[in-house]
Amino acid sequence: MRPWNDPDRDLATKLAERWEELLVADEGGAVVGTAMFGFDGHRGWVYYLAVEPDRQRSGVGRSLMNECEQRLKARGCPKINLMVRGDNQAARGFYADLGYEPSDVVVLGKRLDADRSSTSQ
Repeated sequence: MRPWNDPDRDLATKLAERWEELLVADEGGAVVGTAMFGFDGHRGWVYYLAVEPDRQRSGVGRSLMNECEQRLKARGCPKINLMVRGDNQAARGFYADLGYEPSDVVVLGKRLDADRSSTSQ
């Protein structure tokens, strides 16, 4: 986790604003994976895909991504983007297996909240 990210706060915001864009995978009542997605009218975004370590490589992440894609497609979304850190080879391989390709873009960011560290994006 990066010190400037606050997944708990992001989750609370998503639940308050667009709770239907949060997916939870459970097995026997235990949460084994989550995904957060959104659509800005131009493209879809997938954020915070996470699977319990002991359930990785079991299809949970693939199922969550498929559900994100289907829900975005149903809303007329023509394209999905997501961000993966360049050094996260496992995640890059996972998404490549699902048909995601690197895009030739530069992601720019600017902090709007003074209470989070601004050392990086």
